[in-house]
Amino acid sequence: MSRRSYSWLPALLVHGLLAAGAMLALAPLAWMLAASLMPPGEANSYPPRLWPSAITFEHYTALFTRLDLARYLFNSTLLAIAVTVISLLINSMAGYAFAKFRFRGRDRLFQGLLAALVIPAQVTMLPLFLLLKQFGLINTYGGVIIPGMASIFGIFLIRQYLLAIPDSLLDAARMDGAGEFRIYWSLIVPLCRPILVTLAIFTFLGVWNDFMWPLIVLTDSSMYTLPVALANLSGEHVQDTELMMAGSVLTVLPVMLLFVILQKYYIAGIMLGGMKG
Repeated sequence: MSRRSYSWLPALLVHGLLAAGAMLALAPLAWMLAASLMPPGEANSYPPRLWPSAITFEHYTALFTRLDLARYLFNSTLLAIAVTVISLLINSMAGYAFAKFRFRGRDRLFQGLLAALVIPAQVTMLPLFLLLKQFGLINTYGGVIIPGMASIFGIFLIRQYLLAIPDSLLDAARMDGAGEFRIYWSLIVPLCRPILVTLAIFTFLGVWNDFMWPLIVLTDSSMYTLPVALANLSGEHVQDTELMMAGSVLTVLPVMLLFVILQKYYIAGIMLGGMKG
């Protein structure tokens, strides 16, 4: 047979490997969902069950009635939205300044910011905690929001994207009498929409899934975020696997829905950032 007869084999092999990888990645999530719907004790049976013998929603009801999960959902949502909105504003302004403004020490300052990326976040937690303590921000929402208001990665991402926008476009707007803030808000922000959505997803996911910093800053249980509350739930109900899986589903579901809704903007931002970077 000719070579053309086997031309489909490489594509079949690649798609088969991708499908297998996707199934391996989704298998734990599928079992988590199935276990959350199992009757009490069934998730710990041997051999392990892959599907509930009888679907029940009692674990989800228990999360909202006995454990006040609605409060933790509200805390996580409030903090994630607040940090995302504020960081998008600050990071986009800083990225715009580093990309399009010329001022003394700009390049050295930016290089210093990039050098700080190699410092592990855990190293800065103690001095940051002591600083926030001096300002009386421990056990407040502000103590969680302020450290996430700007990020080196976000500034870098916006700057690299804006470098591809021609300066002549901005000069034309200035000649028409537009001020710098008008140029930023009416020109830069719309042009940066794909990369801003990408950064928004990164930021929202980071804040939503953050465990260590809220655990350090927040001491009042009524202010806990979902990851912190779920960790406490693990300690109190370590044998109740089905309840734990229900809490995990409610933690993962919002960010999965967010990604599905915004995935086209996310992929466009990644692709444009890769081509322009």
